[in-house]
Amino acid sequence: MVEGSSRVLGQEIGASAHELSTSTKQLETGDDTIHIQVEQNDEDEDEDKSSKFNKVLTALRKYGTFIGPGLLISVAYMDPGNYATGITAGAANQYSLLFIVFLSDIIAIFLQSLCIKLGSVTGYDLARCCREYFPKWLNIILWILAECAIIATDVAEVIGSAIALNILLRIPLPAGVCITIVDVILVLIAYRNDTSSTKLVKYFEYSVGLLVFAVVVCFAVELSQIHADVREVFRGFVPSKEMFEGSGMTIATSLIGSTVMIHSLFLGSGIVQPRLREYDVMHGYVNLDEICEANDEKDPRSKKDREAEYFYTQYKPSYQSIKYSYKYSIIELTVTLLTFALFVNAAILIVAGSSLYNTPEALNADLYTIHYLLSKNLAPVVGTIFMLALLFSGQSAGIVCTIAGQIVSEGHINWKVKPWLRRLITRAISILPCLAISVSIGRNGLSIALNISQVIISLLLPPLTAPLIYFTCKKEIMRVALTDDDPDYESDSIVSRADDQTDEEQQENSVRYKYMANNWITASVAIAIWLFISALNVYAIYDMAINGVASS
Repeated sequence: MVEGSSRVLGQEIGASAHELSTSTKQLETGDDTIHIQVEQNDEDEDEDKSSKFNKVLTALRKYGTFIGPGLLISVAYMDPGNYATGITAGAANQYSLLFIVFLSDIIAIFLQSLCIKLGSVTGYDLARCCREYFPKWLNIILWILAECAIIATDVAEVIGSAIALNILLRIPLPAGVCITIVDVILVLIAYRNDTSSTKLVKYFEYSVGLLVFAVVVCFAVELSQIHADVREVFRGFVPSKEMFEGSGMTIATSLIGSTVMIHSLFLGSGIVQPRLREYDVMHGYVNLDEICEANDEKDPRSKKDREAEYFYTQYKPSYQSIKYSYKYSIIELTVTLLTFALFVNAAILIVAGSSLYNTPEALNADLYTIHYLLSKNLAPVVGTIFMLALLFSGQSAGIVCTIAGQIVSEGHINWKVKPWLRRLITRAISILPCLAISVSIGRNGLSIALNISQVIISLLLPPLTAPLIYFTCKKEIMRVALTDDDPDYESDSIVSRADDQTDEEQQENSVRYKYMANNWITASVAIAIWLFISALNVYAIYDMAINGVASS
């Protein structure tokens, strides 16, 4: 009996030990599972972080390929015409007109965004759109106005560079005017944007970018030499009653007129195409081998010339190339104008506001007087650096203005002149009057010519911005043909060709389009900006009638 009880007890103890062992194994197994799950979660988090990092890196690399056009455009917003106006603004109203500088930059970004949209969707620049979509008589009128604006802008660049050379190196004004033709040589050597290759275009953009960076460095040094109340400076970016004191609104009109430059609109709509062409060639939407090798024996032109002819006469950007480049082009433009252009224009005003405020001689002063006052009130090195920045601005702006002049003439009238000859003619037209003035009148004559050039540019702004707003609001123009493999082909936003078209257009009835015209909000803002600029010009005309051109 005792033996039986012992046996039973032993069996129970063995069973309990087995159960305990099993439970321990299950617990250990459970711990392993927990550890495995934790490790798996850590791996997933690492993969997510790695994926996000790769996406950011890819986006930055892609953004890097678009750096360049914004630098060219930013040059137009820091040309010599801005210098005298910014100094007057700071001397008269100290920092309060910084808000107008910021507002001008926002207006410039908005208008340039419309230029990018127009150039991307149509494949044409603003001048070419005028020739393609307007009656001939209206296109000729707009061409004449645009040429006047280009010449007036180029005159300002020539004058600024010549004065800077005269002050820095004691080069006589007539010789300085002639030396400014050097920038055209750079354009002749480096710039060709009518093919699918962006290599030379990017080199050219980066070289102009170096000049822009040099201007920024000069004004960074200038700001380090002044003693300004940082709080007061930042308050100037907010609207205040001080803006309206004295001749504040007159100066504000000049600031906006000198910042929102006409030639930049033609430039902005014309320099987006190279990256669109490159994308379409690389992704098979354009077959250059077929285009360039067709009639190869009969065509004596080079392969590059045949390629350029195709892109000028037949090419339309694909929807995929527009999707690829449009957003990044806008971002690159916005970043550049909100950094380089805004910094330079604000720095000019801040330097004047801190050192020349309430200085009567600084009001409507010419560039010579500005150099003298900065050297006297701060230090000689400040005046020298200011002139150095003016020289860099004048040369870079002259290059950009020459390209804009070529876009205007080729777009409006399809001028079949060799690009190098067109560029020389453009620069010669601006140099000749400046040369005559510098020889016959000298320093005072150049200052008056600079003022007159800024007045002309300001007055021509409304009639030459109106076509940009009209084109980007018109659905028949702002549309892109789709192919069957486009992902948005069946989207609700894609509309087939309308039934009320001509017989010719009915042949393409199967084509579907993506419409990219301005929505009502964008159109309303564009019209409001146009009315605002027009009102400022009416005010400027009234002010000139009362006080004369020299004070405008």
